[in-house]
Amino acid sequence: MGRRRKKEIILEGIEALRAGAKGVSIGKTNDGKTVLIKGAVPGDVVNVSVYKKKSSYLEGRVLEIVKPSPDRVQPLCEHFGVCGGCSWQDLNYVAQLKWKQNEVENNLLRIGGFEKLDIQLILGSAKEYFYRNKLEFSFSNARWLTAQEIQSEEVFERNALGFHIPGQWSKVLDIHQCHLQPKPSNSIRLEARKYALENGYEFFDLKNREGFLRTMMIRNNRKGEFMVLVQFFKEDKPRREAFLEHLKNKFTEIVSLLYAINSKGNDSLYDLEIQLYAGQDFLMEEMEDLQFKIGPKSFYQTNPEQAYELYKIVRNFADLKGGETVYDLYTGTGTIAQFVAKKAGKVVGVEAVQEAIDAAKANAEANGIVNCSFYCGDMKEIFDDAFISENGNPDIIITDPPRDGMHKSVVETILRIAPEKVVYVSCNSATQARDLALMKSHYKITKVRPVDMFPQTAHVENVVLLERISDNSMD
Repeated sequence: MGRRRKKEIILEGIEALRAGAKGVSIGKTNDGKTVLIKGAVPGDVVNVSVYKKKSSYLEGRVLEIVKPSPDRVQPLCEHFGVCGGCSWQDLNYVAQLKWKQNEVENNLLRIGGFEKLDIQLILGSAKEYFYRNKLEFSFSNARWLTAQEIQSEEVFERNALGFHIPGQWSKVLDIHQCHLQPKPSNSIRLEARKYALENGYEFFDLKNREGFLRTMMIRNNRKGEFMVLVQFFKEDKPRREAFLEHLKNKFTEIVSLLYAINSKGNDSLYDLEIQLYAGQDFLMEEMEDLQFKIGPKSFYQTNPEQAYELYKIVRNFADLKGGETVYDLYTGTGTIAQFVAKKAGKVVGVEAVQEAIDAAKANAEANGIVNCSFYCGDMKEIFDDAFISENGNPDIIITDPPRDGMHKSVVETILRIAPEKVVYVSCNSATQARDLALMKSHYKITKVRPVDMFPQTAHVENVVLLERISDNSMD
């Protein structure tokens, strides 16, 4: 006897009241139960198909829009709702900024317990589209098919070059046009796909782990120069060279053409040997009077123009006078460290990834910066009394941790060494608020500025200035 299917639960006339985490909207049933709604924007009235039922909330997706929100707009991208990126394209940009600001304020209040903070207005991005400087695409012989294609008796092209479908690692959406990276990113990707199909190249089989073409990374700088890195599953020199030569001859914007042979179980670059085919093995990026050498494995902010605005806020919050010792925790390739260096006595950067530290040292040397030093190590292990004794007690700490926030031991060390100021940059205001709550007996929040680094998504960056409370009280 077959398993009985659960009866579908339909909620009618649910108003999306506000934006929630990860781009979902939040509504309420008539009896007050919370509903997390995929596919709605704040202000919509929708009918919802529930797919998960918990004691305190429901999760569902939009079945029908009964009354559209005044903030709802037509998405620009034909792939919206399928590729998994840019999930707020159906929400106008003014409303996006409003709800990002709201998220920061709510997390500081509800998670951090901070009331009556003077939170500055979020800094929007000058570019709402075509702001990214890096995208990664996958070749696949298992293109994602629409329901109509599956039901049709026609034979469709199954090779694709695009993004993985969320939750379906073996399926890749063939991208016709992406609105995230400037020209000629789309043309490069489409030409690579066209040449491969016309010349019988094998697209990668993710399940059976066979094929030839595996991934393509496209990077660019603000000068309009491009880097292309192709991963091949196996070596076939004549076909590899023909493929790369075609791209080189077709696009003069490609100044760095690289490849790697990758037969391992994942697409990660960081343990691969990268080979130069043509041009140089790096791009140069500029920020004020600084030059940054960006290689294929380099960490660099993917919205470079907004990163510059973010760094200016960090520098403004730090308000350096010229003689301070600054620690830059989770320094990455040392961009913030070098950006503030000329206004500091010395800057000490710490990062867990050796390639990033190597790049930070090389960039500092190239920029003629002599008051920066960089160390590689796990933050919770390297950031101890011996390290501080060697490098000096910091006057100011700048910290820009990953989404998980700072390890509790790192917070404890900061409290113990008691710098005058802490500038906390975060890509996750929830974990940031959690960390700030641990510091509130020693520090007061004096400035907060959200920054939108990723338009058309629900992600928001936030910068907080903490100043030490000398008498250990909030009064």
